[in-house]
Amino acid sequence: MLKGKHIILGITGSIAAYKSAVLCRLLVGAGAEVKVVMTPLAKQFITPLTMATLSKNPILVDFFNPENGEWNSHVKLGLWADCYLIAPATANTLAKMATGVADNLLLTTYLSARCPVAVAPAMDLDMYAHTATQRNLERLREDGVHIIAPAAGELASGLVGNGRMAEPQDIVAAVAELLAEKKKPTLTGKHFLVTAGATIEPIDPVRYISNHSSGKMGYAVAEELAERGAQVTLISGRTALTTPKGVERVDVLSAEEMYQACVERFEQTDGAVMCAAVADYTPQSVASEKIKKGEGDMAIALKRTRDIAAELGQRKGNRILVGFAMETQNEQANAEDKLRRKNFDFIVLNSLRVEGAGFRGDTNVVSLIDATGRKDLPLMSKREVAEHIVDKIEESL
Repeated sequence: MLKGKHIILGITGSIAAYKSAVLCRLLVGAGAEVKVVMTPLAKQFITPLTMATLSKNPILVDFFNPENGEWNSHVKLGLWADCYLIAPATANTLAKMATGVADNLLLTTYLSARCPVAVAPAMDLDMYAHTATQRNLERLREDGVHIIAPAAGELASGLVGNGRMAEPQDIVAAVAELLAEKKKPTLTGKHFLVTAGATIEPIDPVRYISNHSSGKMGYAVAEELAERGAQVTLISGRTALTTPKGVERVDVLSAEEMYQACVERFEQTDGAVMCAAVADYTPQSVASEKIKKGEGDMAIALKRTRDIAAELGQRKGNRILVGFAMETQNEQANAEDKLRRKNFDFIVLNSLRVEGAGFRGDTNVVSLIDATGRKDLPLMSKREVAEHIVDKIEESL
């Protein structure tokens, strides 16, 4: 469950911070990418060099780098993470989290996080049992924070009792379980149509007009919807990808075939995600035999294809309709215009001018735009982008 996941490991000023080194190593060994945020006091218990070496990422402590003024953005950290784990979590940090105090980078990142949050308390037994601490833990539970209960054992004070931070392997198991819970079937009973891949517009029996789409983004969206319990019909142009588990796949080639497949099925769905790269133009006529090379140039007359997204937008009713916009100039204006014209609930914008975005690759850099504004996502895998898209679909529902 942790392979490819982004985990922020928060470390506070507790003697149990020595266990964070083992915890970080286990998370990285399980395939997670780990970024460590430390409170200033945590550096007194374990060095940033140790955690940087184990996490393979620079350690974040302050709001900015005093050497060059570079800002450590808690907002970007919160968007990047699949899980925010604070281990050890002191009584002081738990109290601040419960009351919304934001006086260090670890706490501002907590307030910015949109992912599941888990804490592993560590303190002396009387501090843990104190009414104030238990009240703060209960408040955090009500706020949706997952509490990884401390174990009983010998404490730094020499006393024996509850308050010892859970063992690293138990914390890793708890995080894996928490991330598995995120995949609960929240869309059971819903039916979505997803388009993906490139269409092919034949010129003759040998040649065609197409584009560079691999279908990876649309397939990732279809897979994410299915994992959350939805019935998914995937209308796919040509691609080398395998069908996601639990997804019904309908193969098409041309824009017209995709139009017919979408129109026939849209009425039976709760919404559609229009991710395919559909040709805007197709040859006016298709030669029945291979066109032979002759002298001079050749011109091919093209005609407009039918606009699938616009057609579904007219038929939308109460359904959810999500569009995509791949732009090379005037990105924001073009995306907003497309949002309005095609009656989308929101549109996913990316630009070929941004490194890591676009066709064929495994990553993307997108913005989610609706009538209320724009949310920019950092560089992430297309699978992670799909999670954000489906999260927004759930919000819309």
